[in-house]
Amino acid sequence: MPGEVSLTVSTNRSHYPVTGGNQLAYVLIEAMPTQVVADIQMPLNFCFVLDHSGSMAGEKLENMKAAAKLAVDQMTPQDLVSLVIFDDKVSVIAPSQPAVDKATLHRKIDSIKDRGGTTISLGMKRGLGELRKGLEPGRVSQMLLLTDGETFGDESECRELASEAGRDGIPIMALGLGEDWNIALLQDIGANSGGDSDYIDRPDAILKSFRRQVRAAQGAVVQNAQLILRLLPGVLPRAVWRVRPLIDKLSQRAMSDRDVQVELGDLVKGQGQSVLIELLMPPRQPGNYRVAQAEVIYDVVATGVEGERVRADVLVRFSTDPALAAQVNPVVMNTVEKVTAHKLQTRALDEAAVGNIVGATQKLRAAATRLLELGEEDLAQTALEEAERLERDGKLSEEGTRKLTYRTRKLSADELDF
Repeated sequence: MPGEVSLTVSTNRSHYPVTGGNQLAYVLIEAMPTQVVADIQMPLNFCFVLDHSGSMAGEKLENMKAAAKLAVDQMTPQDLVSLVIFDDKVSVIAPSQPAVDKATLHRKIDSIKDRGGTTISLGMKRGLGELRKGLEPGRVSQMLLLTDGETFGDESECRELASEAGRDGIPIMALGLGEDWNIALLQDIGANSGGDSDYIDRPDAILKSFRRQVRAAQGAVVQNAQLILRLLPGVLPRAVWRVRPLIDKLSQRAMSDRDVQVELGDLVKGQGQSVLIELLMPPRQPGNYRVAQAEVIYDVVATGVEGERVRADVLVRFSTDPALAAQVNPVVMNTVEKVTAHKLQTRALDEAAVGNIVGATQKLRAAATRLLELGEEDLAQTALEEAERLERDGKLSEEGTRKLTYRTRKLSADELDF
């Protein structure tokens, strides 16, 4: 039935000033599953691929096992689950099976011991093998990969396996624990598979991360969602950012002179997705104008819905009244500020990577200012400390880089209820 997705369009101003030139508009587009699909819970095809190398000994391993057991407890008998562990070898301790005999699954998890080195590709390959057993249109497939270390000599194979997973419709959430893992590799594993990556700074945070991933997969009630923003002549897109659930700049390939196309993928109930688009508008006389039309095309596999559409116009007003033109939408502008903070730290890290110390420190301090304005005092302090370290030592710390990279992406994130 229609109505499974609501589409909301907001602009940064209630009225735009009448000027003699082009001007920038920020358009926030939000796609959210509605109450029509509130009672749907998607059956899963889920695989845990877990690092149990020697560096996981102690608190890391015990927290990982506790988190895995509680995540399994979230699953229903309709869900398929498998458990793969790796060090420099690999073992399938629980082949793909319905999540029914949880006591046995708990015993399997409790049996995990720390040992050996780290070869991530072995775990990924066996995990994909288990997930392929349960691939079917009515299930949400996902691999959850956790590691605390760098893999040895198989980075290219990891990236290729992630691309294979993406082609099979199996996103990977690649989680890095602690301070000794390869940021670029886990980011590529997530991106190549159509999934993502994240940073777990403390062992006691593994539980929350695992539960969030399982809950989000179960809540993915709308599939294959695509946003198309069709532009009227003279209106040009400058940039497009996914802002919820995480901040992420989208490829230039998403934009053309005629439209913006964004693959949203799954929409999670209670969370949805939001996109922020920068549009350059030509001069207008006072009045109301439609500058674009947003459309989301989607499926709801659980109810047999395919290719359903929901549309909303992007309407703007132009006025010669300075008081009206000064009014801004605080929600949209707050989103713009969060994106700007993330953008500044991303550019700072890029500048630091090519040796532009002056440019990087300037951007880190600018990011700190934005973060303070957003009330993110801890992150702002990290940005300032990294700027000082960069000036003093000529390089950033691994801890600061991870913290800035991943936590600024979450500035606009929703926390799912557990």
